[in-house]
Amino acid sequence: MKKIVKLLVLVLVVALLYYGFTTYPKLDLISGFSAKSVASGHFLDNRSLELIEKGDNDIPLLDLATNKIDEAGKFATSAVYGLKERKAIYREGLGATLINEDFDVSKPYLLPKRIKLVNDLSFPYGNNEPKDTVFANVDYAKLKNAVANAFDKTGGKLKRTRAVVVLYKDKLIAEKYDTGFTKDSRILGWSMTKSLTSAAFGVLVKQGKIDIYKPAPIAEWKNDDRKNITVNDLLHMNSGLEWEENYSTICDATKMLFQSEDMGKVQMDKPAQFKPNTHWYYSSGTTNLLSRILKHQFKSQQEYLDFWYSAVIDKIGMNSMVVEQDMSGTFVGSSYGWATPRDWSKFGLLYLHKGNWNGEQVLDESWVKYTVTPTNTSDGKYGAQFWLNAGGKFPAAPKDMFYCNGYQGQTVAIIPSLDLVIVRMGLKEDPAFDFNGFLKGIIDSVKKS
Repeated sequence: MKKIVKLLVLVLVVALLYYGFTTYPKLDLISGFSAKSVASGHFLDNRSLELIEKGDNDIPLLDLATNKIDEAGKFATSAVYGLKERKAIYREGLGATLINEDFDVSKPYLLPKRIKLVNDLSFPYGNNEPKDTVFANVDYAKLKNAVANAFDKTGGKLKRTRAVVVLYKDKLIAEKYDTGFTKDSRILGWSMTKSLTSAAFGVLVKQGKIDIYKPAPIAEWKNDDRKNITVNDLLHMNSGLEWEENYSTICDATKMLFQSEDMGKVQMDKPAQFKPNTHWYYSSGTTNLLSRILKHQFKSQQEYLDFWYSAVIDKIGMNSMVVEQDMSGTFVGSSYGWATPRDWSKFGLLYLHKGNWNGEQVLDESWVKYTVTPTNTSDGKYGAQFWLNAGGKFPAAPKDMFYCNGYQGQTVAIIPSLDLVIVRMGLKEDPAFDFNGFLKGIIDSVKKS
């Protein structure tokens, strides 16, 4: 009997040591992710804590967190077994920011000046309800079925789609939402925000305020191997800088998002591993570095804040959009853009029409062409902060399709040859969610006119 007890004790000790060795270092990231998710989901989209925990936070290990919302103080806290408590504060107009103990919550802060689109037009060029439009070449029964197939039946968790919006020839031809979500629900685009960062640079280029082919304006790089890295290299994820993007473990990307005060500086401080334009590697740090570079193109924080909205977001009526900041006041251009699915579709429409928005050239056509030109060494799958189908990743779709893509399957697919914009928001990504099959169903319902 004593031997059995000793064995059980030994097994327990080993188990605890294993848990401590493998999980404890992750606790700070777990509670950080959870606190940020709860604060954003609740205060930006009015989601209940229950819905957030069953949806947004339904991720292995993240369910270890215990979460609390302080309505009066407008913040959320999370901890794992009482350890590593983290806090995310909400500020109207800025969204939620994950903070550390050194962050001064009483310090005054600036807000972006927003201009709401006001006209008598229907969606997508206005905010009035879309007009009913029937296209003779659209098989609506097939389309409805294709969209419905993207969603789980009640209680299911296989596809986990939250929203689908389909635009054809500038008209809304299909729209569906999961239980708990509506056309007014703000949904996090995750890495779709990278494409928005690219658009901001496109406007800056159009205004003649930056030359992307010159070395990046970073003083710390002037005397080492990084001095030849251009903004163009950064936009194409082809800088050669060291980086690890692996969300299943503690890596550069997770430490940046859930521990860093200045997210752009994390990539900026990394050494060069390869010569520029010789080695493509997807890096959220690179996009946040771009946001940091963008910030330093303006004389004041207010100008920087206003630019993102006046140049692109509010310009095309994405009035629901909020891009959240890190502790340094820099937009998290890699990951933290929130908007309704309809507003995400407007962004796709801007690119479908080669940068033109209802008659106004927001981006030069040349910028959109640049965006969809495959990055050297990416095998045709990546452009300038947009993903491409040039390499045939999705055989059901034309090769001219390009798309914004985010964690857990957030997607804005733009198909110029078919005049289509397809938005899908959810909690499962390809291949767990059959995105190729989803595209096929919609594409097959639209016969060439």
